[in-house]
Amino acid sequence: MTQRPDCLEEDPAFITLPLPDVLARLLPDATLLHLEACEVDETAAQITLRVQSTQPSAPCPLCATPARRIHSDYGRTLADLPWAQYRVSLQLRVRKWLCRNRSCPRRIFTERLPTVAAPWARRTLRLAQRLIALGVALGGKAGVRLGHAWDVRVSRNTLLRLLRRQPEPEAPTPRVLGVDDWALRKGHTYGTILVDLERRQPIALLPERTAAPVAQWLQAHPGVEIIARDRSSAYAEGARQGAPQATQVADRFHLFQNLRETLDQVFLTHGKVLDAVNALGRPQPVPLSEEALAVPVPPHDVPRPIQQRAALRQARRQALHTQVWALHRQGWTAPAIAQHLGMSLRTVQRDLRSATFTGRKRRSDRGDSVLNPSKGYLLERWNAGCSTAMQLFRALRQRSYPGSYGPWRPMPAACARPRASRRGNAARDSPCRAWRSPCAHP
Repeated sequence: MTQRPDCLEEDPAFITLPLPDVLARLLPDATLLHLEACEVDETAAQITLRVQSTQPSAPCPLCATPARRIHSDYGRTLADLPWAQYRVSLQLRVRKWLCRNRSCPRRIFTERLPTVAAPWARRTLRLAQRLIALGVALGGKAGVRLGHAWDVRVSRNTLLRLLRRQPEPEAPTPRVLGVDDWALRKGHTYGTILVDLERRQPIALLPERTAAPVAQWLQAHPGVEIIARDRSSAYAEGARQGAPQATQVADRFHLFQNLRETLDQVFLTHGKVLDAVNALGRPQPVPLSEEALAVPVPPHDVPRPIQQRAALRQARRQALHTQVWALHRQGWTAPAIAQHLGMSLRTVQRDLRSATFTGRKRRSDRGDSVLNPSKGYLLERWNAGCSTAMQLFRALRQRSYPGSYGPWRPMPAACARPRASRRGNAARDSPCRAWRSPCAHP
């Protein structure tokens, strides 16, 4: 059996230090600063550290000649990172030195502490880096809220000012460049954004959305091979001037936008034909016992006064569309047509896209419902005698129905109420009452 030693050897990684040495190690740079005193204000929750610079010499900021003669000293107050719930303030005594170079215009200068704080700064370098990280991650207001939670008193304008002072990151010239406009104030002020599509990062913001800024940027950054842009002629001209060797392509968004606009025109122009095709695909009646048929109840017919008002609105819009194109063929501009007819400019521009009147666009999701795939099963269960909404809902949930019970509750009666008719006789609407047994799962 091994004998336990009387004393344990202390791990060299863990060294017991007196309290002043511990405080000195928490300074921004313990090699340049000497801690003289520490004051704690419990009322203000603030710690004040009185520190002195210990540099034996300091280089002149103009000629870089080391100076050894001290002229005087003065005090600086720097805000530092908080310690727990206490704010920390450094009362720093720095010295003024006399430059030894007689030809240097700076005779007296203040020593710099580049690892502690920037010249004329009121906060330490590590506190400024923490604030910059807050601003980059969260911005102004959100960064202020998180900073207050960390006991760092800062304003929104301070965070934004620190961000603006940061140098722009160096980015390589992209091989595939995306060009598009962005709104500083929608409808009034626009600029151009340039994006590296391979790295998926914006690299430049230009003040205008004209050809000149784009051409200047491309000439200053040669090497772009592919330019993805919208349908703007200004961007096309800027790309030809700045990078004539680059291939210009339409970006994915505008390709899909072109496809959507074309399909909208086709569907609106042939709306009646498509409605007739959709009518052929409606669900057929389900054969039941006792020579009865159960079909989903069709939607209620639109009242005739509403149809008449809709027809009048449609005729009025068609007449305006005809007037717009008549004035356009006479050479009128879109703003002049809008002012003359009392229409909005956007409506006039939409009418000028197609010489054929397409009518009012319907909703793209008209007739869609999460219940459509389950209507056949719902009809079978309803005609089998299951009339409890909750039991039908549980049965549909087992068949991967994605909806919830609240919106679904009135649907069974509306979608599965049968319409009974005798074969060979005239159709007669009446509820189907041939319930044979309580609801049970098949």
